[in-house]
Amino acid sequence: MKTNEQSMDVQQFIDSQPLSLTQKLIIALCFWVVAIDGFDTAAVGFIAPALKDLWQLQSSQLAPLMGAGLFGLMLGALIFGPLADKIGRKPILVGSVFVFGAASLASAYSPDLTTLVILRFITGLGLGGAMPNAITLTSEYCPTLRRSSLVTLMFCGFTVGSAFGGIVSAQLLDVVGWEGILIIGGILPLATLPLLIWLLPESLRFMVLQKKPQAKIDATAKRLLADKTQALPKLVASINEKAKVSVKELFSKDYAIGTMLIWTSFFMSLLIIYLISSWMPTLLRSAGFDLKNASWITSVFQIGGTIGAIALGYMMDKLGASKTLCAAYILGAVFVVLVGQGINNLNMTLLLISMFGVGVGISGSQVGANAFSSAFYPTHCRATGVSWANAAGRSGSVLGSLVGGWLMQMHMNAAQIMGLLAIPAFIAAFAFFLLSRRMNKQPTLNATLKPAK
Repeated sequence: MKTNEQSMDVQQFIDSQPLSLTQKLIIALCFWVVAIDGFDTAAVGFIAPALKDLWQLQSSQLAPLMGAGLFGLMLGALIFGPLADKIGRKPILVGSVFVFGAASLASAYSPDLTTLVILRFITGLGLGGAMPNAITLTSEYCPTLRRSSLVTLMFCGFTVGSAFGGIVSAQLLDVVGWEGILIIGGILPLATLPLLIWLLPESLRFMVLQKKPQAKIDATAKRLLADKTQALPKLVASINEKAKVSVKELFSKDYAIGTMLIWTSFFMSLLIIYLISSWMPTLLRSAGFDLKNASWITSVFQIGGTIGAIALGYMMDKLGASKTLCAAYILGAVFVVLVGQGINNLNMTLLLISMFGVGVGISGSQVGANAFSSAFYPTHCRATGVSWANAAGRSGSVLGSLVGGWLMQMHMNAAQIMGLLAIPAFIAAFAFFLLSRRMNKQPTLNATLKPAK
């Protein structure tokens, strides 16, 4: 393998090459991992009515089931993010996929609600480690000018998986039962493990920063070369990156305000998404829609999220990330209110249009927010920053999953519930408005957050 004495920053090296097969493979594998997460999220929402009937439960009694997995996700993100910045993205991602696959498979054999809640918590721990590391690994292999577009494209796996999970669950629930849905959710990640182990490389930026053996660094770098005979430069870490990392870095002078604003947007956004994902089938069924119609209505939300994420990722690269996300959350808030009107009036046309709009404005923006957070932090604390932002968001998702049951128990109608949900959407928009202003005042923040010239 040819090498030369020229030194080059890892990101400059990635930017100097066309998108390689290895980078496309990383995006595809990470897409699949978050798709399985999306499947799991949607599937639990759709098996909830079946469990309610089978075990004679009240809506409020299902709240711990919804909350347990999300609380596990939050704790998993808090634990595994810093670990990934210490030992690597790949081992944490592989281990996390094994944990949530095995726990989901075991969940199918739960004899009662308590056992299922415990196993859902363990499933959440694995998911909490997998998703942020999929985002981080993808981000660290993306060229600067296409980072938002490619990371959002990868994360569309979540919305595609959620849509697929909803449709599959609704169509197969009567055939395979709730146990069969959870078995599918366990087999998929376990079958993916060999591909992750054999095909997925460790982050090149992480290996250089941690001074891993040069042979491993060169072997990985060579996979990115368009011309395999090209001499490899000596890769070095960016000047602002450190080998050792602490959570305190997220609250340093450069990142503290941005960290709190990102956390706020994640909390508000995921509160909305998980309340809708967890409770919309039950809410629609209570309003008079049958379960199969409810699955298609909920899937429109995920389809809107997928289309919205791709469009917003492109706009973030061209127009600026924070401004684009601020406008999208405002749009999403308007459509959230319209969803409530559509349900109350049994207006299928309004409901489908507004659910699509919520998908674009809220779910699509959350995908964009993940891309934003992965670009906001440098390599040495990127996995920690992305994971802890997700943990902050998961605390919002826990609240959303619990609040949905409580609001229904209080006999609030759909218009009232959706009206309340518009408030966190406006707060998320305001957080990105403040982020936009801060970035204009602090030009030293990561240049990848600014639009391409």
